[in-house]
This record gives sequence, C-alpha cells and structure tokens, in this order.
Amino acid sequence: MFLSVFKRGATACLALALPLFAQQAEPIAGGNPALPLVHVESEPNSAAAQKAHYVVLVSLDGFRWDYAKHDGAVNLLALGRKGVWAPEGMLPSFPSLTFPNHFTIVTGLYPEHHGLVANSFYDPAKQARYGISDAEAVRDGSWYSGVPLWSLAESQGMHAACLFWPGSEAEIAGHRPTWYAVFDNKTQATDDVEQARIDDAVALLKMPESDRPHFITIYYSEPDHEGHEFGPNASETRAAVLKMDAMIGKLKKALDATKLPIDLVVVSDHGMAKEQGGWINLDEFADLSDFETAGPLLYGKTEEDRVQAYDKLKHASSQFVVYRRKDVPAGLDYNQNPREGDPVVIATGPYAIRAHKPQGDRPDGPPEPGMHGFDPHRIAEMKASFFAIGPDIVAGKTVAPFENVNLYPWIAHMLGLQPGKTDGSLNVLAGTLRDGGETPGAGESKQE
Repeated sequence: MFLSVFKRGATACLALALPLFAQQAEPIAGGNPALPLVHVESEPNSAAAQKAHYVVLVSLDGFRWDYAKHDGAVNLLALGRKGVWAPEGMLPSFPSLTFPNHFTIVTGLYPEHHGLVANSFYDPAKQARYGISDAEAVRDGSWYSGVPLWSLAESQGMHAACLFWPGSEAEIAGHRPTWYAVFDNKTQATDDVEQARIDDAVALLKMPESDRPHFITIYYSEPDHEGHEFGPNASETRAAVLKMDAMIGKLKKALDATKLPIDLVVVSDHGMAKEQGGWINLDEFADLSDFETAGPLLYGKTEEDRVQAYDKLKHASSQFVVYRRKDVPAGLDYNQNPREGDPVVIATGPYAIRAHKPQGDRPDGPPEPGMHGFDPHRIAEMKASFFAIGPDIVAGKTVAPFENVNLYPWIAHMLGLQPGKTDGSLNVLAGTLRDGGETPGAGESKQE
C-alpha cells in the first residue's frame, strides 16, 4: 500500500511504500482507510536512539487479571510462560477507570498527580469540565501533568508512535508523539481497524532507522465494552477475551517477523465486577443543589456546603464511605487534588453511585451489568493484567501483584531513557530485567 505523509507545517508530502498515514484522521482513497495517522515533524532519531531496543506497549481495556486463565487465552498464557507475567494481577490506581489508569501507566504518576482523577470531572480552578467524550478537552494539554513516555522519548531524541492511547492527541510536556491516531469511538473497535493497528505498527518498524519509532502504544477497547454490557462472566465477554487473545497472537507473529529486538508488553487498565443493586443517588441523602457534580464526585462551593453534605452522607449507607478530601486514606493516593471533589464518596462494593439521577425528561435506566472504578485493594475484580516478553526480559518469571505506577521507570529503562521522579520505582520490577535494572555506563547503549 501507499503512504502519504503530510508533515505538520509543511506543504510538501513524502510518499513511501507503506500503509496509508495522513495528517488528518480521515479515510483517503487508494490506501488503508482504517487507521490513518497524524505525523508531527521532528528531528531524526539520535544515534543513541537508533541503537536502542524497541518497546511495543499494548492495552486491552478491561481485561481482568483472571480472564486469561479462566477463558483459555492461549497466546497470552504463552507470553506468560515464556516471559514475565503477574498471575495474580497488577494493581490499578484508584479510581480503577480507563483514562486515569492509562495515563498512570505512561506517566508513573497516581491520578491525583497527573490530573485525570476520573473519566469525567470538574476543575474548580479552571471552572471547567473534562470528559473523555469531549474531544476539545481531551486534546488540550493543559489538563495533563507529568511526562508521558512518548514525550520522554521525543525529548531525548527518540521517535514514538501511539496507535491510540488516552492523552496521546494532546501536546504534553512540550511534545506529541511523532505518529498518533485520532480516536474515533464509532469505528475503532471494528475488525479492520483492529488489524490496522498491527499493520501500522509493522509498517512504522520497517521505516529507515532514522525515522522509525522505538516506543509504540496500541490500545484496544475490548473486552471492556462487552464486560460492561453483559457482565464479566458472560459468553459475549469471553468471546471478546478470545478475540483479543488472537489479536495478540497475530501481533507477536508480526513483530517477530521484523527480526528487531522488540519487548512486547501487554497490560490492561483495570478489571471488571458484576454490579450489585440499583442506582444510589447521593442527593437522596444530602442537599446537593448548590454543588457542581460529575458522576459521584461532589464539588461544594463553600465550606459550609461541604460540611453539611459530609455530615448527612457519613452515616447514610453501608454501600459507601465518605471522607473530607484531606482525610481520604493514604493508601488510595486520592486526597490532594481539588479535582477529586470534597467530600469524597467511595463505594464499599460494586455499587453504582451518582450524585443525581438524570434531570427532566432525560432517559434513565438501570446500571450496566459490569462495572469498575472501585478500590482494587478492597475489590479483587478490579485487578488488571500484565504480560511481557522480549530480549530485555527474563524468561519464565512470575511477579506478585504490583502497582501500575511502576511500569513507567521499567519501560523507560528498556528504552534507555532517563525519566524524572515519579510515583513508581524501577526496583519493583528490576528482577524481571536481564540486566537487573542496572544503568549502562556513560555513552553506552544497547546493541541490537
């Protein structure tokens, strides 16, 4: 197929014999219409970057830690046996939601530190809202803190590519990935787009050494969708699990065929639990008429409002606990950011909590059969998956559950990048690395 690359800020186009990419995320006749990529003009890979190994980071949204064994995901289990995996799961950060945890994985920061404290929230300082369906907000870098791995790579002379990943469409820490896809919820779960991610990753890896990305993210929305709609134990969810497992098998085969030193890391952002009961509406227990709200998040405008709501809610139900924000237990790492609201309501089980039911004539329905967002220390079904294999990774090793903030320094090390201080530590996963996590001497780099 044919690649047309329209460089940002340039008028000329570069044509290469690769699958189609374009500056705009729209199908273009004559090529693969499934997944066109935006190309951001950047300097060639540095000499050190060209000698570095490659990391392909794949996320399977909502792939609960026990799905692989329970549903017989043969390709993922093979990765686990031949490489490294966490058979008892990886711990997502609280809240165990999609955007917060995807951004935690690529920044090494807890949600309250990188700013995405929920999929949707209110910022009292901005007096504005962030929502994952709001394209303008999602592409506005001012909402994000930290240095995502693609920005870290680009800042150190290494190209990166994001075939979908929350945050990858925004300029963050002064950079975008050299290549990225624009998310389209209507088409991204179709079979051709799912396969296109593999095709595009391989095409990028076949580019000249000066241009090819060494860090590539790939995001799949399944089996999260089926887990929500049908529940974690439904046959539809198992079918999605096996579909994603087959996709991983195809990806692994395609990456192996490149003969490049590629570390393949497959993770998920969270698990899934079967919902119990109906909606819990917080305004049935407290007067929230003067509050800004976002789902279960409460933003009192005055201290008096916050105190009164806390007093009403703290003994209202056994299905949730409520704290003033400063008093949220330290283990949740959710007590420092005003975006978290005040007071903070936390479910004690897989219960559906919201501030209000829909207003006016807006339709309402029961909660979805499958849910997440809960405390992974309290509800084990929230635990995520972790598998990895490659030239930098010890073979045949298992690891105990660990917090996902620790992926960031681990991936940065495999890429030969120097990360700043984060909430994670390389020491947690150093034992999975062939070099034990030791930093090469000055001027040294990994050889292919």
